[in-house]
Amino acid sequence: MAKFRYVYTTFWNDPRVVEEMTAEDKYFFLYLLTNESTTQIGIYQITKKQIAFDMGYSMESVGALLQRFRDHHKLIKYNEETREIAIKNWGKYNLNRGGKPILDCVKSELKEVKDTSLIQWVGEGVSNDSVRNVYESYYDTSHDSYNVTQENEESSNDAGSYDTSTISGQKEKEEEKENKKEKQTTDSEVGQSLVTEEQLIFLTKFYDENIQRASGYICECIEHMTKENDSALVYEAMKITALQQPNKPMQYTERILANWRKDYITNVEQLKAKEEREKNKRQQSNQSSYQKLKGRTEVVSEWFNNRNEVEPTSATEISKNTIDFEAERQKVLEMLGKKESVEA
Repeated sequence: MAKFRYVYTTFWNDPRVVEEMTAEDKYFFLYLLTNESTTQIGIYQITKKQIAFDMGYSMESVGALLQRFRDHHKLIKYNEETREIAIKNWGKYNLNRGGKPILDCVKSELKEVKDTSLIQWVGEGVSNDSVRNVYESYYDTSHDSYNVTQENEESSNDAGSYDTSTISGQKEKEEEKENKKEKQTTDSEVGQSLVTEEQLIFLTKFYDENIQRASGYICECIEHMTKENDSALVYEAMKITALQQPNKPMQYTERILANWRKDYITNVEQLKAKEEREKNKRQQSNQSSYQKLKGRTEVVSEWFNNRNEVEPTSATEISKNTIDFEAERQKVLEMLGKKESVEA
């Protein structure tokens, strides 16, 4: 299985895509959303040469497309020095869900970004509060530090001999309220994703210990499977995979889940019922085969059944049918005598 990226079907109904993008634009945009270099955060490093090779375009065509999407469509930013590209609305469609696995992945990938201005540009479109807070922690605010310091100094000078204790107390209360509000929001989000997070941790640990090492890519796949299937079903599929030990365990697990979806199995109870039906069907089939084998009759010839009813031939009848060898001998001798007399 390859790395998956979300491309919503509404892409084809978006007015900007329908009216403003050419066929080449659509092809290029889909490539930017789904190519092998994409990351979870919507910022990734890729060279123009790699894009040209993947798409079969010339370097000039790639440069023109990047400029068109940057200046005209305003959907991307590309840093020529770091070779990093950022997609504007990535967070809106790909980062709707929080939870520890997602946050850890986002943090690890944000650390690798060289142009931090791209982080803020993408982070503004993230709808999930907990994920957006992670983006904000990586914003580059060094260019504002001088202005902030200067403003603080001016405000302190303007205060003069006025009593600022009340103002500072109000600020502390406001900050405390904001912190409390943020904490409540974070707690509520954690509460909503707590079960899912526990399930992800359990499934990842089971996969790592019983099938193969769970890399970051495997963790993404497991999370994707729990979005499409009940987590208990994912566990059942993993148990089957652990017993079979196929060469490509992740693909094997997904194939099992896909087959269950085709049979409209959405939970463990339905799966158990299906297995019970199949078990009863096999038992009935085996019992029917046994009864057929047990009830089979041998076809015997009639002469074998009537062999004891045939009356034995009597001695007189045998004697009647016996050849009279003496009479036959005399006939032969007479013929020989006549023959001898003729020759004499």
